[in-house]
Amino acid sequence: LAEAMDRTRLLFVLFGGLSELCCHVSANRGGSPSFSDEIPFKINWPGDEFTLPTSGALYKDDDFVIMTTTEKEKYKCLLPSLSNGDDIESYWTYEVCHGKHVRQYHEEKETGQQIKLQEYVLGSMTKKTESSTTSGTETAEKVEETKPKSEPEKENVEGQLAPYYPVLMGHGTACVLKQNTPRSTNVLYVCHPEAKHEILSIAEVTTCEYEVVVLTHLICAHPKYRFKSSPVNAIFCQALSGSPLQPHSLSQMNREQEQLLKPPFTGVGWWKYEFCYGKHVHQYHEDKEQGKNMVVVGSWNTEEHLEWAQKNVARSYQLKNDGVQKVKLVSHFYGHGDVCDMTGKPRQVIVKLKCKESASPHAVTVYMLEPQTCQYVLGVESPVICQILDTADEKGLLSVSS
Repeated sequence: LAEAMDRTRLLFVLFGGLSELCCHVSANRGGSPSFSDEIPFKINWPGDEFTLPTSGALYKDDDFVIMTTTEKEKYKCLLPSLSNGDDIESYWTYEVCHGKHVRQYHEEKETGQQIKLQEYVLGSMTKKTESSTTSGTETAEKVEETKPKSEPEKENVEGQLAPYYPVLMGHGTACVLKQNTPRSTNVLYVCHPEAKHEILSIAEVTTCEYEVVVLTHLICAHPKYRFKSSPVNAIFCQALSGSPLQPHSLSQMNREQEQLLKPPFTGVGWWKYEFCYGKHVHQYHEDKEQGKNMVVVGSWNTEEHLEWAQKNVARSYQLKNDGVQKVKLVSHFYGHGDVCDMTGKPRQVIVKLKCKESASPHAVTVYMLEPQTCQYVLGVESPVICQILDTADEKGLLSVSS
């Protein structure tokens, strides 16, 4: 019943909001450039032998570049394939009318300003009949043919696996290359909060069978199709000709960043706080007579953090004035602290690492909150963090060693 209600809600959103919508696009129109500031990338240095990932962005053996550093170190870098297919020649213009048809046409002005039209219907919602009217029931039956599964399938859209809602349109112009079989098109609706029903791509996946990806904000109202932050696409660089695993200058920079994270950050007042990234959070008070009174607020465990990140936001973005999306905050879960006398449970803390610009590169701001008994929030803000936030993956894990 819940699945049926979800489906009814989605159909209402689609057919209610797009019923009178037609999108046009010339064939030479493409998506965003494969490499732009809108799509994050991360360079990995795997060595001679490694296995490429089978999910997310795809890789081809012949899609690589040879990079040479200023110190003459050479690397072969495999690039992720972010496009959905080759661009179609710019001769054609395409029209997608939701709930009606997908059309491919070309217009030419002849002598006397007469327009010569060449067109093919790539798919329509209902089959044409001898009757001058089309049954609404017939339309509903056609939509039912594309009933999605309980969990939506996903499409590789500009390097990101995005859930889509498919609408199959058949009964197009007969295809002479397939014994006059009618052309058909699968229209994939993908959520994008800022899109205004834009055609992202059109591809002929097999002879006279097409796939159209449409970006629309209307489908975002359904929880299963909501927009998710872009993942970091991996570029794999292998050392060539005796070069080191990583460029020497990069290794040196990584060591400097690791050193900046090693000193503990401390607060002021009765309680002081010691935060060692990837290790622990301690709360302590030093007394001349009784010595150091220390409480373990939380200890790092990667598996526990990943479990926490499944249910919570571990990486947050901000949109810069130039339109570039940057990571502004990452949150890490530290559990298994000392047992709390009031709750009888181990203490735990959420560490929030935030970039804070400052004239002093080593300036640090630390604050501790206790929103619930023995459950804490430790905020750490520093220019040091600005250098590494953009290395965070969707689980908030940073690409630096602890």
